[in-house]
Amino acid sequence: MKSTASLTFIWTPWSLAISLVVLVGVAAVCLLAWKRSRFSREQAIVESLRFLIAAVVVALLNQPEWVEEYRPDERPTIAVLYDNSASMTTRDVQEEGSTGPGLVTRQDAIKHIIDPSSWDSLRATMSIAIEPIGGGKHEEGSNLGEPLHDAPKRFDNLRAIVLASDGDWNEGPSPADAASSLRTKGIPIFTVAVGSASRLPDIELLSLDGPTFGVRGKSVRIPFSIESTLPREYVTTVTMKSTSGDEVSKEVRIRPMGRTNDWILWKPTENGDYTLSLEVPKNSDELLADNNKLSMPIAIREEKLRVLIVESLPRWEYRYLRNALSRDPGVELSCLLFHPGLNKTGGGTKDYIKSFPKGLDELGKYDVVFLGDVGVGPDQLTVEDCRLLRGIVEFQASGLVFMPGWQGNERTLLDTELADLFPVVLDDAQTSGWGSRTPSQFELTELGRRSLLTKLADTQEENIDVWQALPGFQWYAPVVRAKAGTDVLCVHKEVTNSFGRLPLLVTRTFGAGKILFMGTDGAWRWRKGVEDKYHYRFWGQVVRWMAYQRNMAKGETMRLYYSPEQPQTRQSVSLNANVMERTGEPLAKGDVTAQIKAPSGKIETIRFLSSGDEWGAFTSHYVPQEPGQHKINLSCRQTGATLETSFTVQGSVLEKVGKAARPEVLEEIARVSRGNVVAPDRLAQMIEALAAIPDPPPVIRRLQIWSHPISAAIIILLLGTFWVARKAYGLI
Repeated sequence: MKSTASLTFIWTPWSLAISLVVLVGVAAVCLLAWKRSRFSREQAIVESLRFLIAAVVVALLNQPEWVEEYRPDERPTIAVLYDNSASMTTRDVQEEGSTGPGLVTRQDAIKHIIDPSSWDSLRATMSIAIEPIGGGKHEEGSNLGEPLHDAPKRFDNLRAIVLASDGDWNEGPSPADAASSLRTKGIPIFTVAVGSASRLPDIELLSLDGPTFGVRGKSVRIPFSIESTLPREYVTTVTMKSTSGDEVSKEVRIRPMGRTNDWILWKPTENGDYTLSLEVPKNSDELLADNNKLSMPIAIREEKLRVLIVESLPRWEYRYLRNALSRDPGVELSCLLFHPGLNKTGGGTKDYIKSFPKGLDELGKYDVVFLGDVGVGPDQLTVEDCRLLRGIVEFQASGLVFMPGWQGNERTLLDTELADLFPVVLDDAQTSGWGSRTPSQFELTELGRRSLLTKLADTQEENIDVWQALPGFQWYAPVVRAKAGTDVLCVHKEVTNSFGRLPLLVTRTFGAGKILFMGTDGAWRWRKGVEDKYHYRFWGQVVRWMAYQRNMAKGETMRLYYSPEQPQTRQSVSLNANVMERTGEPLAKGDVTAQIKAPSGKIETIRFLSSGDEWGAFTSHYVPQEPGQHKINLSCRQTGATLETSFTVQGSVLEKVGKAARPEVLEEIARVSRGNVVAPDRLAQMIEALAAIPDPPPVIRRLQIWSHPISAAIIILLLGTFWVARKAYGLI
C-alpha cells in the first residue's frame, strides 16, 4: 500500500479575509502593549502568548484536516468463481453448434470460462484467480453467499468478480446480501447463468424405502416413490432385481407433473445380505435417464419371535389365537391360563408355563405379550407384574396387545402402571361391554386402509372388499374414545357416540415399544369358509409389526434399535440399546459407546446415556450427514460385548441433479452489485467490460483537527499559561 499525507484547510475568501483582519488587529494590540511597557522582556512573552492563542483560534476556524491517502501498490485481481455443486452435473444445456437434442452438463457448459488460457488478455494488467465454490459446511449443499461475502478478504485488491453458476443455492446467507456488501466496496459481480430455467421431461426414482431386515419365506413390502415432469400420464413396468438373481416386476401408473407412491413385493428364499435394485424404464419423451434407478441393502435371516399369551377363561378368541401362533414357524409361544376351575395355574401342553415370568430377566425375553381378559387380583397378575410389563414396553421395545373380554378384568389394570399404556378410554358405566344377537362389522379408517396391520389382500381395493365381507362380531368392549396420539385403524360400522364412531382397533407407541388394542373377540370367526387365510395372516402381521424394532439388531447380550427406520440426511436418529449381563440380568450402569462409520469412511464415536438403570436401557442420538449405508459397532466396556450392524440413510440431498436452474438469483446478484449478466458464449464481451473497469478510488483517511479534543485542550492550556504569565509578572 502506498500512502501520502498532507495538511489541508477548508476556507473561503471571507473566512480568509476575516482571519487576516483578526491577526493584524491582534498583532497591533500586542505591539502597542509592548511599546507601553517600554519593550520589557516580560511583556514581550505575554504578548507573544496572546498572538499565539489568536493564531491557533484563527487556524481552527478555517477547519484544518490531516489527510492520508492510500493507494494499493499490487495489481488488481479478478476473481473467477465457478459453482462446483452437484446440481451442476445436470445435463440440460444445449451443446454449442448442435442442431439436435444434444445436451451437455452445466459443468461442461462453463469449461471455457474456467480455463486459465481464456483470461490471458487480462493478465498483463490484472491478476486472475479461478476457484470453485458451492459446497456448504458438509460439502453437500450449494453456498453462494458466503464465498461472495468473504471474497474481499481472500483476494488482494479485488476489482471484480465473475460468478458462473446455475443460481441454485440452499445453504448459507443470501447471495443478494453479499452482493449488497460488495456494492458498497465498489466491486461489481458479472454472473454467467447456465442451465435450463424449467425442468426437462424426466422420470426420477426418488426413494426406495425397504425395511432393514426381512424373514426367509415371508414377503417383504418395498415402498418406492417416482416423480414425473412429463405432461401426461402413462403406464410402465418397474423391475426390481436382487443380488441373488431374483427379479420382480410390477405395472405402475405414473401420474403427470407429480409424485407417484407405490410398492412392490419380494419373497426371499435364502438367508443372507442382499442388495435390491429398482429400475424405471426410460420413457420415449424423457431426456435424462441417469436417475431412474436406486438400490438398497437388506438382510434376510431366520425368525424366532418369543410371544406370551396371558388369559383367564379359554374363550374361542384365545383358543384360535393360540393355535395360530403355535403353528407359526417363526414364533416361539408361551401361554399362561388363569382358569378359575383349575387346581393350579398353567395348561396341558408344552406351550404352557406354570406361572407369570418372575423378574425382568425372564419377562424381558418376550418380544410380544398378549393380555386377554385378565387383571390384578388373586390368582392373576400382581402390581409388580404390571410394572415389569410397562418397563419392557417402554425401555426394551416389546409389544403389548390388550384383548379385553366380557368379564371386564382389564379394568383393574387401570389402577396400575399399565393405565398410561391403554390407547382408549373405557366406559365406567358398562364394565362387561356390549353384546348383540346380530353380528356387527368392522369399518376401516383412512389410516387403516393404508396400514400393513390390516392388509389382508394384495391391493387396497381388494383389501376393503375383504374387510367388508369378513364375518362380524357379536361383542365389543365398552370403549368411549381413543386417546390423543393414537392411530385408529378400525371403527364400529354402525355404533357412534358424541366422539364419533367407536374405535375397535387402535395402536400407539409408548416409549420404545408398541401397543395394540383389539376391542372385539370375534377375530376367530374370520376362519369361516376360508380356514386360516385371514386369521393367521392378521395375527402374524401383528406379532411381526410389534417385534420388528426390537429385533433390528441383536446379539446374545445386546440389542440395538433406532428411529426412524429409514432416516434422511441431517435428520436426528434416536439410537436405543439394551445391554444385559452375561447372566441375563439388565446392566444397571455401564459405559456403552458406538462407532459409526459413514460411507465416506469418516468415523464418529458417540456415547450412550442410561435411560433406565433397572431395564438396561441406553439412549443416544446421531445426525447423519451423508446418504448411504452407515456401519455401527456397539460395545460395552463392563461386559466386553460388541454388536455390529448397519442402517441406510436415504439420499435426500440438498443438491439434486435434474432440478431447474434459477437464473433470477444471478440476475439479482448482478443488479444489486451493479454488474452484468453474461451469456456463457459471450466471454469476449465480458473480458472487454472487465478491462474497462476504472481503478477504484484511493482510500482516504481524514483527521479533523479543528474539532479534535486535543485542539480544545491546547487552547485551554495556552489560555491558562497566558493568565499565569500575566499574574506572575504583576500585570493583573
